[in-house]
Amino acid sequence: MLEHIPGWLGKALKGVRAGEEKLAIVQPGLGSFASLNLASPAFANGARLPERFTADGEGVSPPLFWTGVPAEARRLALIVEDADAPTPSPLVHAVIWDLPTGDGELKEGAIVADEDREGEGGGDVGRNSYFSEGWLPPDPPTGHGVHHYAFQLFALSDGPELKRNPSRSAMLKAMSGRVLAAGVLTGTYSRGEEKPVGPVGAAIPAAG
Repeated sequence: MLEHIPGWLGKALKGVRAGEEKLAIVQPGLGSFASLNLASPAFANGARLPERFTADGEGVSPPLFWTGVPAEARRLALIVEDADAPTPSPLVHAVIWDLPTGDGELKEGAIVADEDREGEGGGDVGRNSYFSEGWLPPDPPTGHGVHHYAFQLFALSDGPELKRNPSRSAMLKAMSGRVLAAGVLTGTYSRGEEKPVGPVGAAIPAAG
């Protein structure tokens, strides 16, 4: 896990990041599409993720809800990525293929291996960057700076049947030219950095 990278190395790699231009939602193959609303009751867009959802806490997935899905949508897909990871491509924290269409939600802790889901939320949970099913809790290197975790939801006109537990690349290929609408929600997290707290934005050291 990246939390085991020593602080001095995290600082040395501070400028090494995958890049927002590699996020799924900005890939040109998906074409143009309308926007839908994706949000969470646990954190605001652009705000820091509560520790509970990271490797420093319980490591469960955050709750999500969405509205504005086009009536003609036949599938929903979710991809969660960290564009600030010191890797060639964004680190994939979760993928879910074939969520039920229409306005809906994923409850806290719902992104787990299919065999543990008990039908919660539907869809097929795919493989994250560590080749396992479920939620990969954020664990940025200490001293590497703020990481931005992009929760990206796609409403699709249709799509081919995929093998169980699809990868990000398989999902992107399946979504090509089929995206009707999409929404993104961004949460941040860091270790060894100051974070704003309180109404006046006083700063305290982040967990590390």
